[in-house]
Amino acid sequence: MIVYHGSYCLVDTPNVSFSRDALDFGKGFYVTGIEEQAINWTSKFKKRGKKGYLNSYILLIDKVKEDYTVKEFLSYDIEWLDFILQCREGSNIYLKYDMIIGGIADDRVYNTIELYKDNLIGKDEALKRLQYYKPNHQICIINQEIINNYLKYEECKEV
Repeated sequence: MIVYHGSYCLVDTPNVSFSRDALDFGKGFYVTGIEEQAINWTSKFKKRGKKGYLNSYILLIDKVKEDYTVKEFLSYDIEWLDFILQCREGSNIYLKYDMIIGGIADDRVYNTIELYKDNLIGKDEALKRLQYYKPNHQICIINQEIINNYLKYEECKEV
């Protein structure tokens, strides 16, 4: 599977230790199978006057699923919502897995999450709203062994 990582630089040897804490699926190296989405990730760097780069890789995802503990969220559901909230609040729940796959809590989705978190809407209403969003795609690689053994750098281009 071809996956992409948007950055302000070439990332030919990814390392999970450079990730920030409290992201959607915890601390890890994030990629997506959607090229346009990775290009959009570079916009935050461009707004700060930096360049944007699209890094491409081959991920042997089937092999990873055979050899490692992978959690996959197929939709925006209650389990996904609770997991995202816990990770964003600094929980280490993500460390039960080597890789996590699922939708991103982007701005539209996060607005609903914030309303729920602030008790302005209930869980049922939050899930009702989330069902209208088409899940985008992110893969969080938590275990560095996966990067070392199953993620092959292909190329980097400025976008």
